[in-house]
Amino acid sequence: MSASAADRGIRSLRPPKEHVDPYTAHGSLIEEERRPDANIERVLTVFLAGAECPFTCSFCDLWRWTIDSPTPPGALTRQLEDVLQALDHPVPDRLKLYNASNFFDQRAVPSEDLLGIATLAASFAAVTVESHANTIGPQTLEFAQQIPGRLEVAAGLETIHPVAAAQLNKRLDLVRFDSAARFLTENGVDLRVFVLLGAPWVRAEESVEWTVRSVEYAVERGASVVSIIPVRGGNGEMERLQALGQFTPPTLSQLEEVLDLCLQFTSTVVTADVWDVERLAGCEHCRSARIERLRRLNVTGRAEPRLACTMCGAA
Repeated sequence: MSASAADRGIRSLRPPKEHVDPYTAHGSLIEEERRPDANIERVLTVFLAGAECPFTCSFCDLWRWTIDSPTPPGALTRQLEDVLQALDHPVPDRLKLYNASNFFDQRAVPSEDLLGIATLAASFAAVTVESHANTIGPQTLEFAQQIPGRLEVAAGLETIHPVAAAQLNKRLDLVRFDSAARFLTENGVDLRVFVLLGAPWVRAEESVEWTVRSVEYAVERGASVVSIIPVRGGNGEMERLQALGQFTPPTLSQLEEVLDLCLQFTSTVVTADVWDVERLAGCEHCRSARIERLRRLNVTGRAEPRLACTMCGAA
């Protein structure tokens, strides 16, 4: 994919990328995750190192964990093998492979590595990978057939706000997203969706409303899980848009409000992404308790009262 003027502008504002070893995974973690049937799964997430995504989204900060060249054949299988060898038993229920790019982009995941990855994933009941909707297709089904477990593909919807969606430089419209969602559903592949809180070009006072509407849109397209991701600064472009008044960083209170409102969607698991949640603006007195409440809601899905704070007056 050739770089557009928008791509070049966004990339020019980025801070230097740190060195990434394509033969060493960034890390892994095991956590509990609720599924639509109310079961709680143990999930192993492996953060793989590989080629950068060709879609230069304005809000993205994942590029810093990628390499500039194509992923070397065999690198991903080595990374995954090393993580699995160090894994304590019992084996978790689900394996998530997040490569900060698109699993079905051959530049990021060489096609000759898919069978090796599938073999390494054979002991898991389910596998989740991430992919731009534009790269979902025949290779997705090929991989689904190679793994014994059930496949889930995580795709970014981001927002259905018409102005914001057009400004994200994601090269995605709702027609294409709907087509990808339908393709997965019709072929027995689960859909996980990423939705932004604080998307640029959305007015701060409308941010919660548009996030909830975007979650509802994903639910209506059959998403099994929707993850609400607060937009983070630090990539240069967000700072530029903030200076222009086109981006307001989301707050911890907004994330709480969105998750509370989205608990109404009982057919889909809706969670708040708490990666780097400490960076969100919020009261220092009650911050830890509020973050812990978000973690509980992610796992239980059961509504509970908002925390009151005498310092900030929040409730």
